[in-house]
Amino acid sequence: MASDPKVHIFEEVANHNQTKDCWLIISGKVYDVTPFMDDHPGGDEVLLSATGKDATNDFEDVGHSDSAREMMEKYYIGEIDPKTVPAKRTYIPPQQTPYNPDKTPEFVIKILQFLVPLLILGLAIAVRHYTKKE
Repeated sequence: MASDPKVHIFEEVANHNQTKDCWLIISGKVYDVTPFMDDHPGGDEVLLSATGKDATNDFEDVGHSDSAREMMEKYYIGEIDPKTVPAKRTYIPPQQTPYNPDKTPEFVIKILQFLVPLLILGLAIAVRHYTKKE
């Protein structure tokens, strides 16, 4: 850690509350955990839910291992100014784009897997019907 750590104000840290930009306050220290979002065993939702507040209790309640605590050192970016941390803060959910399953490429593939065989079957029946000799 640096000998003279940067001191961050709470509002600055609280603004970093997205998957691509996530900072946490744990035990008075500020951590930029953005590079760890995909690797966190509990998923990125757990980290995102701890943004915008002092996440010390959340971190301690889980019972992290010694290796997890050592791993935190590489994400350390400074200290939090304790005077700027509100006593109690209303939870504001992180900004996430809404998931719409109807616009995913997988949905289009599923629709095509259903419609193409029907189209082929209809075409086969039509050809059979019109080429039938009577």
